[in-house]
Amino acid sequence: MKYHNSLKLFDNIFCYIWNGMGNNCNTVVLTDALTGDKRHIIIDPGHITNEFNEPCFESLEKTMASDKININNIGLIINTHSHPDHCEANDLIVNKSRAMVAMSKEEDEFRNSVGKELFRLFGLKFPGFSTGLFLKEGDFDLHNAAFKIRIILCPGHSPGSICLFLPDNRVLITGDVIFFMSIGRTDFPGGDINLLKNSIQKLAKLEVDYLIPGHNTDPQGIIKGRERVKQNFEAVQMFF
Repeated sequence: MKYHNSLKLFDNIFCYIWNGMGNNCNTVVLTDALTGDKRHIIIDPGHITNEFNEPCFESLEKTMASDKININNIGLIINTHSHPDHCEANDLIVNKSRAMVAMSKEEDEFRNSVGKELFRLFGLKFPGFSTGLFLKEGDFDLHNAAFKIRIILCPGHSPGSICLFLPDNRVLITGDVIFFMSIGRTDFPGGDINLLKNSIQKLAKLEVDYLIPGHNTDPQGIIKGRERVKQNFEAVQMFF
C-alpha cells in the first residue's frame, strides 16, 4: 500500500498527502527555503506509527526521497500545533538532521502542560524535542529565508494553532483549523469553538489559490482554485 501521495505544487513546494487507513496528517516541505546544507523546511511531519501500526514516518521519508529530498537536509521543523499526529516524528528528524523546531509560544506552553496528558491518552510517548523558535503573527522573520512566509495565529482547535500563508504562490497551509467542508474538532483540551470561528473568518479574507489542510476530507487531498477555496470557506462558516 502507498501511504503517502506526493504532490508537487511548485518547484519548491511539495505536499505529502496521507493515504493510510489510520490517523496521520498531511505534510508540506518547502525546499531550498534556507541557506546552507540544512536548506529545507518541513511542516507537520506527523506520526512515527499510528493506531494501526502503519509506518507513517518511514513512508514519508521514502516518498520524500523519491522527490530527491533528504531528511538530513531539513533545517527547520514547523508545527501548526502540537497534537501527536502532527509532531510525534519531530524527534526522529531532529536526531537525523539537528533541525530546529518552531511553533507559537502559546502552543509550546500548552504542549508542555496539558499536551503531555494528551499524548498519554493517545498511548504515545511524549516527544522530547525542545522548541528553538517561537513564531509570532506576521511575516516570518528568518534572515536566510528564500521566500515569503506569513504566520497567522488561529486558535480554536488548539490554543496556539498557526496557519502559514505563502503569498507569492497564494498557498495556505491550515493544519487542523479548516478542511474540505469541515472544521477542526474543538472537544480536545484547549479547544474553543468561538475562537475557531474567529480564526476561520480571518483566513477567509485571504486570496488563496491552494488550501492544504492537515487531513483529507476530499479525495483530491487539497482544495485547488480560488473560487473553490472561497466556496469552501462560505460553506464551512455556515456551521457556526
